Amino acid sequence: MNPSEFPLRALTLTLLACAAMTGCTVGPDFERPTSSTPDVFDRTQAGQAPSKAVESGFTPDWWTLFNDPMLNSLEKQLADANLDVAAASARLWQSRAEQRVAGAAELPTLDGAASYDRERGSETGILSLLGVTPTQTQSQSASGAAPFGVAALPGAQGSPAYNLYQAGFDASWEVDIWGRVRRSVEAAGALEQASYEDRSSVLLSARAELARDYIELRDTQSLLRIVGQNLEIARNTLNLTQVRAHEGVTTDLDVANASAQVASIESLVPTLESQQETSINAIGVLLAQEPGALRETLGDPHDVPELPQQVPIGFPSELVQRRPDIRKAEAELHAATASIGMAKADFYPRISLNGTAGFQSLQLSNLADWASGQFVVGPSVTMPIFEGGRLKGTLHLREAQQQEAAIVYKRTVLEAWREVDDALVVYDAEQRRRDHLTAVVSLNQRALGVAQQRYKAGAIDYLDVLNVQKQLLEAQSNLEQSKATAATNLITLCKVLGGGWESTYADQYGSR
Repeated sequence: MNPSEFPLRALTLTLLACAAMTGCTVGPDFERPTSSTPDVFDRTQAGQAPSKAVESGFTPDWWTLFNDPMLNSLEKQLADANLDVAAASARLWQSRAEQRVAGAAELPTLDGAASYDRERGSETGILSLLGVTPTQTQSQSASGAAPFGVAALPGAQGSPAYNLYQAGFDASWEVDIWGRVRRSVEAAGALEQASYEDRSSVLLSARAELARDYIELRDTQSLLRIVGQNLEIARNTLNLTQVRAHEGVTTDLDVANASAQVASIESLVPTLESQQETSINAIGVLLAQEPGALRETLGDPHDVPELPQQVPIGFPSELVQRRPDIRKAEAELHAATASIGMAKADFYPRISLNGTAGFQSLQLSNLADWASGQFVVGPSVTMPIFEGGRLKGTLHLREAQQQEAAIVYKRTVLEAWREVDDALVVYDAEQRRRDHLTAVVSLNQRALGVAQQRYKAGAIDYLDVLNVQKQLLEAQSNLEQSKATAATNLITLCKVLGGGWESTYADQYGSR
């Protein structure tokens, strides 16, 4: 056997042995945490309101429950237009780039290099060991045709300068025996998943905010309509009072009270109009539109959308899988667990395989010759001996961070169940309040009609009519605000259930 084959065989055996050892990974493996499922959804059976929450397949596009084409159109634009969502998307791409950077450590690195140097050695340095002295002379220049270390040209002193051409490749690969690199990739992947969930959470919040602003806009427009109706009634009553005062049937006191009532109702209009404009602008910001850009689109008044007869809220087991904040907390716990493995791997030696291959020549014409070839190959080992407690401190830090992440996860799940329970309670309660207010409005309308008739007949004073009209205006305003609150409570319920990001997000950014 050729003796030159022994180093090659030894190197091959070393590579195979290292590859066999890379199956060892230190540190704890991540296990998905388990959590209890409270009987929160049992409230659906006790609901007394007309619009009931039912335990059935959840609708991700929950805003379609309002059956409002304008709201549907706005929500459709939101995912691509909202700037907060765009910023969260940019953070997602950053985390994916970081994951790719971490994954590159699993593969060998290969670098190419080429250089040209004009060099001159020191005669009093290493060259003096080769027998070259400053006083020697030589009949030829150092150009590759003469041995290394020759003296200067005739008539000159000192070692001559020479050209050095080099080209080749450097390769290196860390043998991940203890799984440090694999844990790093695992942690980066978990952080990418957390960024994924963060974007979905931002999108969900933006959708809910848009729906709330839309409901507030329609509520304001409905209040403007109610104020307009009451203003017309107040003006008609003022005209009637003025006629009666002119005929001597009543006094100027009734005219003053009627005029004050008209002015009082008119004073409500500017505030409501400003609220309408600010609501339109709030929706515009969510869609990255300039102030006033949506005035023509949303300026026409509409009522608050009606509630659906049923609201499918999914099943209890789906909540943990659907809420982005819970999924993010789980991903962060995963990353913290993987970081413990990285910290433990730092206690063990690092083995790298390094190699260099290329060409070197004093003449450019000979650089590509096989005789100019050179290589260096072999493993290197780095082992921590004394770190002053840094490695232990880092490990304790990572373990404490994992404990914190586990606590945050439990708190996030508990908070999610509380929010769902609260949302179911207030959604049912506000609807029942709305139904009572509907009865109050109906009774006040009857009372106002009777009061106006009796006032015309002279049976009561105008103050009685004024009080009844004030009560009617207050009841109507309360009813409209209750309708808006019930619709807002439905939005809150759908938000805490965790839907509204799946339809566009998974298609564009993928799901792990």
